[in-house]
Amino acid sequence: MNDAQNWIDRGLTHVAKTYGRYPLVAASGEGCWLFDVDGKKYLDFLAGVAVNNLGHCHPKVVAAIQEQAAKLLHCSNYFHIPQQIELAELLCRNSFGDRVFFCNSGAEANEAAMKLVRKYSAEKYGENRFEVITALASFHGRTIGTISATGQEKVKAGFSPMVPGFKYVPFGDIQALRTAINPNTCAVMLEPVQGEGGVNVPPAGYLQAVRELCDEKELLLVFDEVQVGCGRTGTLFAYQHEGVEPDLMTLAKALAGGPPIGAMIAREQYAEALGPGSHGSTFGGNPLMAAAGVAAMKALIEDGVLENCIAMGDYLRGQLEALKKNYPFIVEVRGRGLILGMELSIEGGEMVRTALDRGLLINCTVGKVLRFLPPLTVSREEIDQMLEILEGIFVEY
Repeated sequence: MNDAQNWIDRGLTHVAKTYGRYPLVAASGEGCWLFDVDGKKYLDFLAGVAVNNLGHCHPKVVAAIQEQAAKLLHCSNYFHIPQQIELAELLCRNSFGDRVFFCNSGAEANEAAMKLVRKYSAEKYGENRFEVITALASFHGRTIGTISATGQEKVKAGFSPMVPGFKYVPFGDIQALRTAINPNTCAVMLEPVQGEGGVNVPPAGYLQAVRELCDEKELLLVFDEVQVGCGRTGTLFAYQHEGVEPDLMTLAKALAGGPPIGAMIAREQYAEALGPGSHGSTFGGNPLMAAAGVAAMKALIEDGVLENCIAMGDYLRGQLEALKKNYPFIVEVRGRGLILGMELSIEGGEMVRTALDRGLLINCTVGKVLRFLPPLTVSREEIDQMLEILEGIFVEY
């Protein structure tokens, strides 16, 4: 029995069956490449689902983890943690925010944001102002609270009843949002680009109109940048494309270049609502993850990664658009930077499986949208290699 099958059999015996896993057993990674236990290499255009924005095992992130691991892995948030403080400073200095709450995942960051908007609104306007409006096709996490906020019925199946206090409107429709607002509304929470919902980019001016509507109605505006933040769209944060600032923002995935960390960033006047004892996270902002986060953020800001993302994103999009002219089952190519979606008129799952067999990692969301999320450090040569494999699959349809 080969190494891969041995691991697969053991996993199927004891690991929870919450994922439909492909027959790849990961062993190591470097840059845009992932290697399995049998030595086969894969061109990774999934990047851990937008986690490995700096590629696999970025040297600066690895060095930061190794150095910190020898000093201090964990201590309580009852005490001040220098690495956490430095990461908070970096995030605030490069965004709209004033304060950061650290946690371990995007779902936890969104839970923190939802608690904050409710608590702030209750204190200022009264207990009846608790409702959050989100978008259809949105995705905000897998906890009971965040699936309640998510505008996709498939993630809620079997988990009723949902947490009350959420409404959903079509993404990009400002009139529908205006109509949904009522005396109970306290906040609007949106992804600046919807990832899991099919790489949906809002129409020009929509986020600005949402900002103005929130100001008019005295609502808090939350941007969920768990997937599209940390450079993915070509700017450090996706909201910066629109010239629109939220009141709160959530991050996770790529924030530490691979290790698990989440963050909620807020303006001072709203952050004050979560005082001592109102929220917490045992592992949030621990020294090891925070040290990785500092290294990852500095690499994003200082090493030309954003510039490469813009250049390679433009190139990849242009090449995908060129494929559209030759294959009638390609409906649309959309996205920003290096989060790109190719909508098909046919199911895309089998294409993903064929790509895996041929050494390429991509995925398909909402059934018919091939999603491309390579590391932001990807080269033109690596994009060309991906395109060669992809077109080799397309000619068979």
